[in-house]
Amino acid sequence: MPEEKRGLWADRKRRTAVLGATGAIVVIAALIIGFIAFRSGANDDRPTVSNKRAPAAGPTTTTLPPGVSLVAQATGPAIAVFSAPDAPVPAMTLPNPWLLNGEADKAIPQAFLVEEQRPDGWIRVLLPERPNGSSGWIRQTDVKLTPNPNRIEVNLGEHKIRVFDRTEVRYEGEVAIGKPSTPTPTGKYYIRVLIQAINPNEVYGPFAYGLSAHSEVLTEFNGGDGETGVHGNNDKSVLGKSVTAGCIRMDNEEITRLSKILPLGTPVEIVS
Repeated sequence: MPEEKRGLWADRKRRTAVLGATGAIVVIAALIIGFIAFRSGANDDRPTVSNKRAPAAGPTTTTLPPGVSLVAQATGPAIAVFSAPDAPVPAMTLPNPWLLNGEADKAIPQAFLVEEQRPDGWIRVLLPERPNGSSGWIRQTDVKLTPNPNRIEVNLGEHKIRVFDRTEVRYEGEVAIGKPSTPTPTGKYYIRVLIQAINPNEVYGPFAYGLSAHSEVLTEFNGGDGETGVHGNNDKSVLGKSVTAGCIRMDNEEITRLSKILPLGTPVEIVS
């Protein structure tokens, strides 16, 4: 979209942070845009691997009903992410919460979408890192697992978004997607953060979901890392067209309704 000149997380002075989606709510005053988050994290600690920890009780990816996924919420001040369960040291250690724009008053807790569970207490999760589709292993004892019956599917060829409750379609509508020079990246992602605009007439509409996805064309977007999101719009006529910088625009009333329903960690599958 031609007027889409700010990155989802780039403008530091125009934001408020709100902690939510089945959790407590914390509002941090700013000027224009706000964040709603579930959990997040990073630290400099480098704990060693221990395969002797007993996994916490709870649902598993093999016992979930159709259409239900697992969200892993970090519970400690940091979470170690390993390249494999037998790796001697973490590939990265993420703080929990992570700081939006590095600002101490904008602490965002961390959530991951669970891809795989092992009986020895290790979990493979999607990561909000480049390249798209990156995953890593975390210990089940470091997170709280929560079943989530919600998921989103975006069909680029149809210019349609579908929101599911388990296997039932809860909403279907037209969307605007990336133009040929800045296409919307396909793949499986998850909702990382929810942004609420104080001025709903801005380019993002009243709400924007920031995804774990990144543009495969734009490595930098006004100070940000070319993140991709699902958001409202200030021009309903673009719905059904390929005009954006890679983000997915949808109906303002519907994203407002969904902002009260979809937790962070919700799967988002973008197909061609």
